[in-house]
Amino acid sequence: MKIQNILKGVLFSVLCAHAAVFAQEVKDITLQNGMKVIVREDCRSPVAVHMIWYRAGSMDETSGTTGVAHVLEHMMFKGTRKYGSGEFSKRVAALGGRENAFTGQDYTAYFQQIPARQLETMMEMEADRMKNLLLAKEEFENEIRVVMEERRLRIDDQPVSLLIEAVNASAFTAHPYRWPVIGWMNDLENMTVTDLKNWYGRWYMPNNATLVVIGDVQAESVFRLAQKHYGSIREGKKLATRPQTEPEQKGARRVTVKAPAENPMLVMAFKAPSLRDIENDTDVYALSVLEAILDGFDNARLEAGLVRKNPVASAVDANYDPLSRGPGLFVLSATPLSSTSMPELEKRLRAEIARIAREGVSEEELKRVKMQIISHQIYKRDSLMGQAMEIGVLEMVEVGHQQMDHLIGKLKTVTSDDVRAVAGRYFGDDTMTVGILEPLPPDSNKRPAAAPAAH
Repeated sequence: MKIQNILKGVLFSVLCAHAAVFAQEVKDITLQNGMKVIVREDCRSPVAVHMIWYRAGSMDETSGTTGVAHVLEHMMFKGTRKYGSGEFSKRVAALGGRENAFTGQDYTAYFQQIPARQLETMMEMEADRMKNLLLAKEEFENEIRVVMEERRLRIDDQPVSLLIEAVNASAFTAHPYRWPVIGWMNDLENMTVTDLKNWYGRWYMPNNATLVVIGDVQAESVFRLAQKHYGSIREGKKLATRPQTEPEQKGARRVTVKAPAENPMLVMAFKAPSLRDIENDTDVYALSVLEAILDGFDNARLEAGLVRKNPVASAVDANYDPLSRGPGLFVLSATPLSSTSMPELEKRLRAEIARIAREGVSEEELKRVKMQIISHQIYKRDSLMGQAMEIGVLEMVEVGHQQMDHLIGKLKTVTSDDVRAVAGRYFGDDTMTVGILEPLPPDSNKRPAAAPAAH
């Protein structure tokens, strides 16, 4: 048996060597407690990414406790009975790894990139803080001040961030996407450790979590380790959530932010669909291609038309992401030249969309753009972290990791007529929110910027 195990290990190494470019098939199981475990073997280097995703983000908060998801993310590094405050990060560093976490509108995730042989240690430590987080009042009182300072530095003292925050708050009237992930300052000031305990108890359970492991591992071994460390955690009681449907917008909305800034800025957000039905939500693929046509490469439509030829802006941007649990936005933004008025800049941005709605795009341009999109999707899989992110996001928005390649296939089917149709369908006045940053003189009393404490 011992010789067989050695031969099996040698054979596995040979197979890994021959898989030098491409990752292996994605495999998954669901533990008895409801936790999903997803593994992709990628043996190009002796490293593994261990990533735990919770389907709980700022959209799951309630008014009055905004920011609690992000604050708890900070507190997850503040200790359990077994590992004291800060010890988690110290141990990861001592093992030669790196780790961090992030909170979004739709989810919260924690990751470690470590030598593959240390995977079990990461599972044991992460499972420990899934069920044994202390949430000491003293640690909370220190950390909430760190988060409030983070908000001041990244939002309150950043005029562009204030503008984006105001646009979201105007574009959405009922859906929780209207508040910032970091939370409103008043909610942070009045948050208590009990709020965090309630959030932790409601969402941090194995049946609301997905484990993603990518790297120099064997799937069956990962499944056994996951059962050993996560499988013993009791399934939690998931409370029913109510639908959070955004009411139909029936007219343009406008918001102005006045703040100390060097340059004005224009943001135009249009309601757009998110991906729900991978076969039938065809507009999301056409909108993704439209985004790339506008701003997906050097000298794309917006750059060429507004910055280089007949310039009216120093910078332009288009952004659309259909992978979300809530409603989507297609966002255009631009910084005008000093000689350009906001109405003129807005007119020129919309003219670029209108031209595509009238004329479509050439087959040559469409082919080039689709190739760039698909190449980006494939090349990002060279990174273990990129693979873990792609799989995790697809799971959190309930599209499923099995659809990764199918999404690329759907993008390939987009035609010029499809692009022209969505350009004419989603950019009218009735679903538009316009935000304008109006610069004020520099604030002489402004505090010097300092980086917020790491977590």
